Amino acid sequence: MNINKIIASLSLILLAFPLTAQVVSKDSLSNLKEQRQMLEIGKRLNENKIELAKLENERDGKVAAVSQTSENAQKSADANKQAADRLGEQSQDRKLARRANNSAGSARSDAKKARKAGYSLEKLDKDINSLKASIQDDEQKLVDMRPSIHPEPMY
Repeated sequence: MNINKIIASLSLILLAFPLTAQVVSKDSLSNLKEQRQMLEIGKRLNENKIELAKLENERDGKVAAVSQTSENAQKSADANKQAADRLGEQSQDRKLARRANNSAGSARSDAKKARKAGYSLEKLDKDINSLKASIQDDEQKLVDMRPSIHPEPMY
């Protein structure tokens, strides 16, 4: 008999438990959703800022590579011009013809490396600008989402 009373008491408690659940108002739900959106935007903003810092650090190396490859390409082009001039003076010399051919290949290769380095730098600059725009948009969204705090007038 005692067990029946305990079971009945427990069943009443379990039935009453869902009735005592906390009620969340619509305002509270919208505030929570807005806070979640702000956190997501803030997280994305921080990730973009970290990525931007990495890209900007990488940019210095790319600028140096562009400078170095263009300098190499210019040197190769000058060497090619000299070899071609020497070959022009003695057009029947096989040794000079081979040197001119090799220097032309080197000049072509160095020019290609310089172009690739330039394209790589352009792509990096485009990525940096894109990230900066994205960061600016996210910062503006956060500013727009923050509730404006107005001081209460004193009467």
